[in-house]
Formats: sequence, C-alpha cells, structure tokens
Amino acid sequence: MAKSETGQYVRHPAGCWVGERGLCVATGELTLACHARLISQNLSEVEDVIPADGSLLVFLRRGMAPSPALWGILAGDDVELSPAAGRLHTVHVEYGGAAGPDLAALATRAGMDASDYIACHAAAEYTVAFLGFQPGFPYLKGLPDVLQAPRKATPRTHVAAGSVALGGAYSGIYPAAGPGGWQIIGRAQVCLFDPQRNPPNLLLPGDRLRFVPK
Repeated sequence: MAKSETGQYVRHPAGCWVGERGLCVATGELTLACHARLISQNLSEVEDVIPADGSLLVFLRRGMAPSPALWGILAGDDVELSPAAGRLHTVHVEYGGAAGPDLAALATRAGMDASDYIACHAAAEYTVAFLGFQPGFPYLKGLPDVLQAPRKATPRTHVAAGSVALGGAYSGIYPAAGPGGWQIIGRAQVCLFDPQRNPPNLLLPGDRLRFVPK
C-alpha cells in the first residue's frame, strides 16, 4: 500500500493497491475520460497511467502519496463521459478471402451478405480503449452490436500480422504474427509497434480509427 500525506496507509474504496506504488481503480465507462484527465493534469505524484477494460492502473512516483486531485479524478469528479478526441487514423483493409477466413461465417451469423457486413464494419468509427495481449494490440470500442461475436472456441496457432479481428464487443488488429483466438475478417498493412519509433505504439488510448476497404 501507499501512504497518505499523514503517513498512514490508505485504501481507496473503489480500488486496490498493487504493490506499494500501483493503484488499480474500477472506472467503468469513464476509463478513457479519467485517463485523458490524468494525462492533461500532469500530477506530480503520477509516474504512469495504464487503462484497461473498465479500470485504470496508476503508478505513483517512489515516496509520493495520492493527492486529493488524483482521488477526485479517479472518483469521476468533474470528469465528462467523452474524453478529448485523440488522433484519427485511417487503416486500409483487405476484407474476406484468405485475409479474412471468418468473415463469411460471421456475415451469415449476423444475417447479412459479405458486402453488407464489410460496409457495416467499415462505417463505424472506433476508439482505442486500451492496449494489450501483444505490444501495440489495440482493443477498439465502437463495434456495432450486430457484428459482435464470441472468440473462437479453439484458438488458431498462427494469425498473420495485420489481421483485423473481432472478439466480443471489440475489434482489433494483430501487430505481429502468432497464436490468437479472435475472429479474423481481414488484413491491413500497418506497423502498429516499432521499438525504434517514439512512441513505439502507433495507436494510443483515446485515438480514433476508421477502416477503409481496399
């Protein structure tokens, strides 16, 4: 646990401590808004902020305690549901065929033909909710309800880099080749993670993205 300004250990009612410097707080739909607010406030005690699915993990600087301002933001005080819009990215996608082996079955499941399914997926604007699974893998909010589908019961042992995929309520893009259990609907030629780039991730939480069919 971390200590308060009085030197006493404290626990936030909405979260829990992870080690001595990590504070994990459930933020629900306010995750991105709280993340944007924390970044913009640049609080002196905050070293890093990592958004996840409905929560934030806040790392404090060594020897520092949470300020009232930090507690207020994590509690949602004066935080609007919609954060400031991040950068808008356009990603071109080859849908279906060998690039998207699950698209035909998903279109049938949604009661659409393939062209309507592609149009529906590409019509939405997505927001990067958080990154995970692989370096640079974006969990994209905004997938239309009719397109949502569960992950595959048996994951593939190999998914190509750039694969555009669906998993539950999220869409995503695989930055690198490897195993994966999401439904694959297409492939994009995009470099999502480059350790030589600053920052290494092309997409950051709060950024927006639109898919364009090739």
